[in-house]
Amino acid sequence: MTTEAAVPSSPLESSPAEGLVDSAPRRKLRGAVVRFAGDSGDGMQVTGSQFTSSTALAGNDLATFPDFPAEIRAPAGTTYGVSGFQINFASEDVFTPGDAADVLVTMNPAALKTNLKDLKRGGLLIANSGAFSTANLKKAGYATNPLEDGSLDGYELLTIDITKNTQAAVKESGLSNKESNRCKNFWTLGLMFWIYGRDMAPTIDWIEKKFAKQPEVARANVLALKAGHAYGETAEISHYRYEVPKAPVEPGLYRNIGGNIATAWGLVAASQLAKLPLVLGAYPITPASDVLHELSRHKQFGISTIQAEDEIAAVCAAIGASYAGNIGVTATSGPGMALKGEALGLAVSTELPLVIINIQRGGPSTGLPTKTEQADLLQAMYGRNGEAPVAVLAAQSPGDCFYMAIEAVRLATKYMAPVILLTDGYLANGTEPWKIPDVADLPRLDVQFRTDPEGFHPFLRDPETLARAWAIPGTPGLRHRIGGLEKDYDSGHISYDPANHERMCKVRAEKIERMARDIPEQTIEEGVDSGKLLVVGWGSTYGAIREAVRRCRARGLDVSHAHVRYLNPLPRNLGDVLGRFERVLVPELNLGQLSLLLRSRYLVPAESYPKIQGQPFRIAEIEDKIRQLLES
Repeated sequence: MTTEAAVPSSPLESSPAEGLVDSAPRRKLRGAVVRFAGDSGDGMQVTGSQFTSSTALAGNDLATFPDFPAEIRAPAGTTYGVSGFQINFASEDVFTPGDAADVLVTMNPAALKTNLKDLKRGGLLIANSGAFSTANLKKAGYATNPLEDGSLDGYELLTIDITKNTQAAVKESGLSNKESNRCKNFWTLGLMFWIYGRDMAPTIDWIEKKFAKQPEVARANVLALKAGHAYGETAEISHYRYEVPKAPVEPGLYRNIGGNIATAWGLVAASQLAKLPLVLGAYPITPASDVLHELSRHKQFGISTIQAEDEIAAVCAAIGASYAGNIGVTATSGPGMALKGEALGLAVSTELPLVIINIQRGGPSTGLPTKTEQADLLQAMYGRNGEAPVAVLAAQSPGDCFYMAIEAVRLATKYMAPVILLTDGYLANGTEPWKIPDVADLPRLDVQFRTDPEGFHPFLRDPETLARAWAIPGTPGLRHRIGGLEKDYDSGHISYDPANHERMCKVRAEKIERMARDIPEQTIEEGVDSGKLLVVGWGSTYGAIREAVRRCRARGLDVSHAHVRYLNPLPRNLGDVLGRFERVLVPELNLGQLSLLLRSRYLVPAESYPKIQGQPFRIAEIEDKIRQLLES
C-alpha cells in the first residue's frame, strides 16, 4: 500500500458518517465513479449490480455501464476476456455512468491493462495482488509487475491479496480452492461496502435466496462479504472512507431498471392499455435477448413469446399475430434487422401494426456484438426495397425505454403502420433509478376494429390518420385478403395500374408524415431557444450531451441542447428550432447519420461529431468539442 493521497471527486467536508456504529470520520463527496474489472469468470457484473442496489437503497442518484467481453469463453487471464462494470453515483442528478473513474478495482493484470487508461490520475487503484502471477502478467502483456516497478506511481495504489484473504475467509465452509476463488468478488464487494458505508444486509438476503439450493455456497459468499468488510475495519486504511449524501428525489416508489427490462415492461403496459394480447416473435441475439426473456415471464398479462428458428420466422410470426388482431412485436439487433428487411416491407404493404425493437450494437456484420453503437438509423429509415416508409422512434435513457415502447404501440395501432423503436447496447444494459408511474398517468390506447360489413374493403381509410380498417379475420362479412402485391386504392384487389401504385406509395408515406400532428413538438432540454450553438442528439447520447451543455453554460458559453426522440416523422417544429441557432452540432455514435438527415431535410449546416468506438460518449469529449466550436 502506498502513502496517502487525495482521492478524486468533489470533497465537501469531513464528517463522521451518520448511522454507523464506528466513529472513524468519513470524507463527504458529491459523487464518485467506481469501476470493477476482472476476468469474465470473476463475477464483476454481479459485484457491480449488488453495489448498484446498495447505492440505490442509500438514496443516491446513479447510472451504470456494464461492459461485457465479446468472446464467450476467452482464455482466462487474457485481455479479451475482461469484464467491467462502472457506476456513477452522487448526491445530485446523474445522467451518465461517468467519465474517468475515481476508483478502479482490478482483479487481475489483464483488467489493469485494459482499464488503467480510464482511471483519473491520483485515483484510487485497488489491485488483487494474488492474481499477479508470472503467467497472468505474461498473458496480459506485462514484462514486469506493474504493482512493483513504479509505473503506477501516479495513482493511489492499494494492493491486497484478495485471493488469499478470500480463501482464508471461507475455509470453514468446506469448499475447494477452486470454489473458494469464486467468492472473491463478494470479498471485494464487502470492502467497497466498508469504503462507502453501505449496508450489507440486502446483499446477504440476495445471496441466501440466489443460492438457496446450495447452502454451502451461500454461506461461503456471506463469509467472504463479511470478511472483506472486516478487512476495511481492521486494516489501516481509514483514509479511504467516504460518504455520498442522499440525492434529492421526487417522492414516489422507485426501482433500479435497465433499458431492456423497461422496454419489456412498456410492451406489457401497452398490451394492458390497449386491452389486446401481445405476441413477440424473436430470435436470440445480443444485446436484445433480454427482452424475449423478460416478456416470457409475463404470460399472466396475455403475453405470448415465440423463440423462432431464425429472424425471418420471428418477424413473420409477429406480422401474422397483427393480422389476427394482436399487438405484433419483434426484437432484435442490427444483423437481425438486415434479415427482417423483406418482411418489414410486407408489413408496410399490408399496412399492419407492427413494432420492431432494434437494440443497436457495433457493426457491420457480427461487428462488436457486446458493444454499443447508433449506426442503424439510416437502415431503420431506408433499409427496405421500394418506397417503404415506417415510423422511427428512439429512447433516450433506460427508463425512457418504457415510455417509448408504449408510444411505439400507440402509433402502430392508431396509424396501422410498422414502427421501429431504436435503443442500443448502452441503454439496454445500463441502469438508472426509475420512478414507477401511476397507471392513470399513462396514455390511453383506444384500438378500433372494423365490425360493419357494409361497404367494407381492407384498404378503407380513416380520413384523418389515413389508417386502413383493421378487421379481424373471421368477423362475419369482413373476409379479406392482403399480401405483398400492390392493392387497388378503391377496392383492395390486386392492381398493376401505374397510377394506382404511385397513389398507394404516396398515401403510405403521407400516413407516416401525419404522425407529426400526433407527436410532441421539439423542445430545448437545456439552455435557451436561440443563440450561437445548438447541440442536437438522439438516443443514448442524451446524458452526456445534457451534462456537457450544462457545464458549458455554467461557464457562460452560449450553447443549448435539443434531443430528438421522434426520427420519422421528425417533430413539425424542428426546422424552426434549428433555424434559430447560428451553428448546429450533432454528436452521435456513428459516422454522421442524423446530421445527414438534418442537412438534407432542413438545409442547415449541421456539423457532425462522430464516435464509433463501441463506447458511449464521455461528457468531457462533448464539452471540449463545444468549446472548440465556440472559440473558433
